[in-house]
Amino acid sequence: MQDKKFDFYSWMPNGPPTMKRPPPSTKGVTTMETILEALPDVNSTTVGICTVWVLSNEPMDRRRLGEYPDERFTEKTPQQFIKKFQQRLSEISKCIQERNKTMHLPYPYLDPCQIENSVSI
Repeated sequence: MQDKKFDFYSWMPNGPPTMKRPPPSTKGVTTMETILEALPDVNSTTVGICTVWVLSNEPMDRRRLGEYPDERFTEKTPQQFIKKFQQRLSEISKCIQERNKTMHLPYPYLDPCQIENSVSI
């Protein structure tokens, strides 16, 4: 999910990198003015968005969930489990892709073909 951060955090109010004021301590007293006063300045926002963009780039050695290019599992039983797991991931992916065709705002983020096998930053 690393590569999806930019989709959400490029709109700074979704996840401001800093805040100029502490969060409100009482409910119901926040106004648009106090929210705008708390949001970071342009420089902090730019650094935050650039950082998220760098972290969102697809790594050169990306491996999708269920891909094992190195022969680490050579025995028959683990290979059978891997094959079954990959088939199930493929089924899930097809379901998500079909559902997203009819969605006004598709949600591809949990599609197995969009998920990395492990975290890589």
